Amino acid sequence: MNKTFTSCSPAQTEEIALEFAKTLKNNDFVAMYGDLGAGKTAFTRGICRGLAPDEYVSSPTYTIVNEYMGEKYRICHFDMYRITDDDDLYSIGFYDYTDCIIICEWCENIEYALPDSYYKVTITKTEDEDVRNITIEEITQ
Repeated sequence: MNKTFTSCSPAQTEEIALEFAKTLKNNDFVAMYGDLGAGKTAFTRGICRGLAPDEYVSSPTYTIVNEYMGEKYRICHFDMYRITDDDDLYSIGFYDYTDCIIICEWCENIEYALPDSYYKVTITKTEDEDVRNITIEEITQ
């Protein structure tokens, strides 16, 4: 899967993610890239609307990870904004998270720790403050 979408609102970003969620399965890894305020958490809300609709989704900026339980899958939502090295990943137990779908914001900070296969979601702001370009790529090594 390599697709690019244009979103004109957070609600539309969630709808794009909701459709993407239909392709996800247990142990998938979603690596998210984008500036502050680009819409990474809105995208995660859309995924969770499809897989864990009863959960309230918020940014894990201060908690580092939020977990959401769906009917079929557990979703682990990470924010790596403040992670600086592999020791940080070990201290938060990152490598112990298995048997879940991982959605990880700020993967620019942990590229060395990404799995061999994952989905790369890049959200880019445009000149129009409401419009975002969203690219979803399937990476396999």
